[in-house]
Amino acid sequence: MATISELHDRLSRREISASELLDQQLARIEEQEPRVHAYLRLTAELARAQAQAADRLFREGGPVGPLTGIPAAVKDVLSVQGVEVTAGSKILAGYRPPFDATAVARLKAAGLVLVGITNCDEFAMGSSTENSGYFVTRNPHDPQRVPGGSSGGSAAAVAAGEAVYALGTDTGGSIRQPAALCGVVGMKPTYGRVSRYGLIAFASSLDQVGPLTCSVEDAALVLEAMAGVDARDATSADRPVDFLSELEAGVEGLRLGVPREYFQVEGLEPGVRSAVQEALRRLERAGAELVDVELPHTDYGLAAYYIIAPAECSSNLARMDSVRFGIRDESAPNLFQSYLRTRRAGFGPEVRRRVMLGTYALSSGYYDAYYLKAQKIRTLIAQDFQHAFRDCDAIVSATAPTVAFQIGAKVDDPFSMYLNDVLTLGGNLAGLPGISVPCGTSGGLPVGLQVLTPHWQDARALRVARAYEMVRDAA
Repeated sequence: MATISELHDRLSRREISASELLDQQLARIEEQEPRVHAYLRLTAELARAQAQAADRLFREGGPVGPLTGIPAAVKDVLSVQGVEVTAGSKILAGYRPPFDATAVARLKAAGLVLVGITNCDEFAMGSSTENSGYFVTRNPHDPQRVPGGSSGGSAAAVAAGEAVYALGTDTGGSIRQPAALCGVVGMKPTYGRVSRYGLIAFASSLDQVGPLTCSVEDAALVLEAMAGVDARDATSADRPVDFLSELEAGVEGLRLGVPREYFQVEGLEPGVRSAVQEALRRLERAGAELVDVELPHTDYGLAAYYIIAPAECSSNLARMDSVRFGIRDESAPNLFQSYLRTRRAGFGPEVRRRVMLGTYALSSGYYDAYYLKAQKIRTLIAQDFQHAFRDCDAIVSATAPTVAFQIGAKVDDPFSMYLNDVLTLGGNLAGLPGISVPCGTSGGLPVGLQVLTPHWQDARALRVARAYEMVRDAA
């Protein structure tokens, strides 16, 4: 698949038009979708209008940027004006937002050609995209395996060449983990770097919007177009946005922290460990210094996350009441029964499980024992990272403990499924930027290398990932 820069050069030289590029993209989607199922719905009519507008800019010498005319996809949790967006849930069937999410609006301003809305785990709750209320997305490398989740549709679309780039969201690893399993690049920015306005929320203190791409440079280009303060999101930060100036600076002189705890987590496959260790050796040969660091509260992260995230989802999903939008059971004898019947029919089993967990953790008599204690653990995990970054410039590890697993292998074992996020959720609890970049294979399936950096050092994470990408491709 061509990168954004390569396609921009072709468009600028008029070797191809945006409309022709779109036709090629739609043909690729038609070819791949029967085996991948990355898209919930296509937006071909909208895309054609956007491609024609891009062609006019190129033809008339108007302002064009690197993303002008480039076909892309958006995860089914980000509002797109006039397009059905359902968060992968039947409860929101038919909902068409009257506005764009800020991330989508900024990409439209940068020349977005939106080809479709990608499948995801319902309300972004899952690690395999098997929790979608519609169908299962399949891994392009092996259709019998999952693409990861919850942004599995976006990752699969990019990996299968069905989109040049795609947007996902990351609450506990939902960009980076599917990126690793599908063999693409996935970037979770610092919490507050990209506005969450227009995002259908899962857990508001953890959710973050980011790109899935074919290359690290592409991730930097998309992130730069989306990032920045937004008056409609009080958690967005007014920080300088520059992710490209140090992208090619390499890793010579950088200290890369290797956390012992991340190489001892339950379920880490030997093939994944081997691929990541080889990646670290290549970075060391490129001039980086590998240093041992400690993240002593790693073992508590999974438990803390699965109290905090469900608690926030319980609160956020209370608004799904069947009254203002989405499906509604018209046969209910009263409003209360309408709530009960609609939520029972509209929410899938994983969403119901997390709502009940979260409601319990927030209930009278249990708040201090569970939610408050989990928030204290969250603080300790954030402090672990702060201490580690005194001794290193970035932390490197595997992104996911396993390669893509068989569809159906873990659906009846929630704990086993939750373990897929054990290496990524710490970054969300601490609000750190992180990126996954492909670093080889195990058993013929992709493995991802994760890079975490201090708050607001998104450019450094991209720099380290790009440095690895260069030494990997030179081998």
